[in-house]
Amino acid sequence: MQEILVLYYSRYGATRTLARLIAQGVDSVPGASARVRTVPAVSTVCEATAPDVPADGAPYVEPADLDECVGLALGSPTRFGNMAAPLKYFLDGTSPQWLAGTLSGKPACVFTSSTSLHGGQESTLLSMMLPLLHHGMLIVGLPFTETALNTTQSGGTPYGASHHAVERRDVTAEEKTLAVALGARLARAALALAANGNT
Repeated sequence: MQEILVLYYSRYGATRTLARLIAQGVDSVPGASARVRTVPAVSTVCEATAPDVPADGAPYVEPADLDECVGLALGSPTRFGNMAAPLKYFLDGTSPQWLAGTLSGKPACVFTSSTSLHGGQESTLLSMMLPLLHHGMLIVGLPFTETALNTTQSGGTPYGASHHAVERRDVTAEEKTLAVALGARLARAALALAANGNT
Protein backbone atom coordinates (compact mmCIF):
# COMPACT_ATOMS: atom_id res chain seq x y z
CA MET A 1 0.00 0.00 0.00
CA GLN A 2 1.26 3.47 -0.88
CA GLU A 3 0.26 6.08 1.70
CA ILE A 4 -1.00 9.57 0.95
CA LEU A 5 -0.71 12.06 3.81
CA VAL A 6 -3.90 14.05 4.39
CA LEU A 7 -2.73 16.88 6.64
CA TYR A 8 -5.09 19.56 7.91
CA TYR A 9 -5.94 22.06 10.59
CA SER A 10 -9.57 22.53 11.58
CA ARG A 11 -11.03 24.85 14.20
CA TYR A 12 -14.75 24.02 14.04
CA GLY A 13 -14.78 20.78 12.05
CA ALA A 14 -15.53 21.83 8.47
CA THR A 15 -11.99 21.33 7.21
CA ARG A 16 -11.77 18.04 9.12
CA THR A 17 -14.89 16.89 7.25
CA LEU A 18 -13.23 17.73 3.93
CA ALA A 19 -10.09 15.87 5.06
CA ARG A 20 -12.15 12.75 5.70
CA LEU A 21 -13.73 13.05 2.24
CA ILE A 22 -10.33 13.51 0.60
CA ALA A 23 -9.17 10.41 2.52
CA GLN A 24 -12.23 8.53 1.27
CA GLY A 25 -11.22 9.41 -2.28
CA VAL A 26 -7.64 8.27 -1.66
CA ASP A 27 -8.83 4.98 -0.16
CA SER A 28 -11.09 4.35 -3.18
CA VAL A 29 -8.03 3.89 -5.40
CA PRO A 30 -6.59 0.35 -5.25
CA GLY A 31 -3.06 0.38 -3.86
CA ALA A 32 -3.46 3.72 -2.07
CA SER A 33 -4.20 4.40 1.58
CA ALA A 34 -4.83 7.69 3.38
CA ARG A 35 -2.82 8.63 6.47
CA VAL A 36 -4.81 11.41 8.17
CA ARG A 37 -2.92 13.82 10.42
CA THR A 38 -3.48 17.24 11.97
CA VAL A 39 -1.42 19.98 13.59
CA PRO A 40 -1.85 21.44 17.09
CA ALA A 41 -3.34 24.89 17.58
CA VAL A 42 -0.93 27.78 18.01
CA SER A 43 -1.20 29.61 21.32
CA THR A 44 -0.87 33.34 21.85
CA VAL A 45 1.01 32.41 25.03
CA CYS A 46 4.56 31.45 24.09
CA GLU A 47 4.94 28.97 26.94
CA ALA A 48 1.69 27.10 26.26
CA THR A 49 1.95 23.70 24.62
CA ALA A 50 -0.56 21.24 23.30
CA PRO A 51 -0.70 17.71 24.72
CA ASP A 52 1.42 15.15 22.86
CA VAL A 53 -1.70 13.31 21.74
CA PRO A 54 -4.89 15.12 20.66
CA ALA A 55 -7.99 14.52 22.78
CA ASP A 56 -9.85 13.33 19.68
CA GLY A 57 -9.50 13.19 15.93
CA ALA A 58 -6.38 12.55 13.90
CA PRO A 59 -2.92 12.23 15.51
CA TYR A 60 -0.48 15.11 15.18
CA VAL A 61 1.80 15.03 12.16
CA GLU A 62 5.45 14.04 12.56
CA PRO A 63 8.38 14.49 10.17
CA ALA A 64 8.26 10.75 9.41
CA ASP A 65 4.80 11.24 7.90
CA LEU A 66 6.33 13.50 5.26
CA ASP A 67 9.17 11.06 4.63
CA GLU A 68 6.88 8.06 4.22
CA CYS A 69 4.09 9.54 2.09
CA VAL A 70 4.00 9.36 -1.71
CA GLY A 71 1.62 12.34 -1.91
CA LEU A 72 0.17 15.09 0.24
CA ALA A 73 -3.26 16.68 0.62
CA LEU A 74 -3.03 19.90 2.63
CA GLY A 75 -6.08 21.58 4.16
CA SER A 76 -6.83 24.69 6.19
CA PRO A 77 -9.73 26.99 6.96
CA THR A 78 -9.42 30.46 5.46
CA ARG A 79 -7.91 33.20 7.58
CA PHE A 80 -8.26 36.53 5.77
CA GLY A 81 -7.57 34.81 2.46
CA ASN A 82 -4.65 32.81 3.80
CA MET A 83 -4.00 29.50 5.55
CA ALA A 84 -4.45 29.31 9.31
CA ALA A 85 -1.44 29.99 11.56
CA PRO A 86 -1.12 26.43 12.96
CA LEU A 87 -0.64 24.95 9.50
CA LYS A 88 1.74 27.75 8.48
CA TYR A 89 3.69 27.23 11.71
CA PHE A 90 4.12 23.55 10.90
CA LEU A 91 5.18 24.26 7.31
CA ASP A 92 7.66 26.89 8.50
CA GLY A 93 9.43 24.09 10.39
CA THR A 94 9.94 21.84 7.37
CA SER A 95 13.35 23.22 6.36
CA PRO A 96 15.03 19.83 7.06
CA GLN A 97 12.64 18.16 4.60
CA TRP A 98 13.28 20.96 2.09
CA LEU A 99 17.05 20.55 2.40
CA ALA A 100 16.75 16.76 2.01
CA GLY A 101 14.32 16.98 -0.92
CA THR A 102 11.89 14.75 0.99
CA LEU A 103 8.82 16.00 -0.87
CA SER A 104 10.40 16.83 -4.22
CA GLY A 105 8.61 15.16 -7.12
CA LYS A 106 5.63 14.04 -5.03
CA PRO A 107 2.12 15.20 -5.96
CA ALA A 108 0.07 17.43 -3.68
CA CYS A 109 -3.37 18.99 -3.55
CA VAL A 110 -5.00 21.58 -1.30
CA PHE A 111 -8.43 22.11 0.26
CA THR A 112 -10.15 24.73 2.42
CA SER A 113 -13.36 25.92 4.04
CA SER A 114 -14.74 29.35 4.86
CA THR A 115 -17.84 30.74 6.55
CA SER A 116 -18.20 33.40 3.86
CA LEU A 117 -18.76 32.50 0.22
CA HIS A 118 -16.28 35.21 -0.75
CA GLY A 119 -14.02 34.66 2.25
CA GLY A 120 -10.88 34.01 0.25
CA GLN A 121 -11.14 30.33 -0.60
CA GLU A 122 -9.13 30.56 -3.81
CA SER A 123 -6.41 32.79 -2.34
CA THR A 124 -6.15 30.41 0.63
CA LEU A 125 -5.72 27.47 -1.73
CA LEU A 126 -3.06 29.39 -3.65
CA SER A 127 -1.27 30.37 -0.42
CA MET A 128 -1.03 26.71 0.56
CA MET A 129 0.48 25.85 -2.82
CA LEU A 130 3.44 28.21 -2.35
CA PRO A 131 5.41 26.18 0.24
CA LEU A 132 4.54 22.99 -1.65
CA LEU A 133 6.07 24.44 -4.81
CA HIS A 134 9.19 25.41 -2.84
CA HIS A 135 9.40 21.77 -1.73
CA GLY A 136 9.33 20.72 -5.39
CA MET A 137 5.90 19.12 -5.19
CA LEU A 138 3.65 18.66 -8.23
CA ILE A 139 0.27 20.35 -7.76
CA VAL A 140 -2.88 18.40 -8.60
CA GLY A 141 -6.08 20.38 -9.11
CA LEU A 142 -9.66 19.69 -10.13
CA PRO A 143 -10.34 19.89 -13.88
CA PHE A 144 -13.68 21.03 -15.22
CA THR A 145 -14.20 17.48 -16.46
CA GLU A 146 -15.42 17.04 -12.87
CA THR A 147 -18.98 18.07 -13.71
CA ALA A 148 -19.76 19.12 -10.13
CA LEU A 149 -17.50 22.15 -10.73
CA ASN A 150 -20.10 23.37 -13.22
CA THR A 151 -23.09 22.87 -10.92
CA THR A 152 -21.82 23.80 -7.46
CA GLN A 153 -23.48 26.81 -5.85
CA SER A 154 -21.05 26.92 -2.92
CA GLY A 155 -17.57 25.39 -2.60
CA GLY A 156 -15.32 23.77 -5.15
CA THR A 157 -12.69 25.32 -7.42
CA PRO A 158 -10.17 24.10 -10.00
CA TYR A 159 -7.48 24.96 -7.43
CA GLY A 160 -8.77 22.43 -4.92
CA ALA A 161 -11.76 21.24 -2.92
CA SER A 162 -13.56 23.74 -0.73
CA HIS A 163 -16.63 24.12 1.47
CA HIS A 164 -18.83 27.10 2.23
CA ALA A 165 -19.47 26.47 5.93
CA VAL A 166 -21.96 29.26 6.61
CA GLU A 167 -23.86 28.65 9.88
CA ARG A 168 -22.07 25.30 10.25
CA ARG A 169 -23.87 23.96 7.18
CA ASP A 170 -23.11 20.40 6.12
CA VAL A 171 -20.98 19.72 3.07
CA THR A 172 -23.16 19.88 -0.04
CA ALA A 173 -23.43 17.00 -2.51
CA GLU A 174 -21.24 18.84 -5.02
CA GLU A 175 -18.62 19.74 -2.41
CA LYS A 176 -18.52 16.11 -1.28
CA THR A 177 -18.21 14.83 -4.85
CA LEU A 178 -15.36 17.23 -5.57
CA ALA A 179 -13.45 16.42 -2.37
CA VAL A 180 -13.66 12.67 -2.99
CA ALA A 181 -12.67 13.20 -6.64
CA LEU A 182 -9.66 15.28 -5.60
CA GLY A 183 -8.48 12.58 -3.19
CA ALA A 184 -8.80 9.91 -5.87
CA ARG A 185 -7.06 12.10 -8.44
CA LEU A 186 -4.16 12.71 -6.04
CA ALA A 187 -3.88 9.00 -5.27
CA ARG A 188 -3.82 8.02 -8.95
CA ALA A 189 -1.12 10.62 -9.64
CA ALA A 190 0.95 9.47 -6.65
CA LEU A 191 0.75 5.81 -7.66
CA ALA A 192 1.70 6.59 -11.25
CA LEU A 193 4.68 8.67 -10.17
CA ALA A 194 5.80 6.09 -7.59
CA ALA A 195 5.56 3.31 -10.19
CA ASN A 196 7.92 5.27 -12.42
CA GLY A 197 10.35 5.94 -9.59
CA ASN A 198 9.64 9.68 -9.54
CA THR A 199 8.92 9.96 -5.81
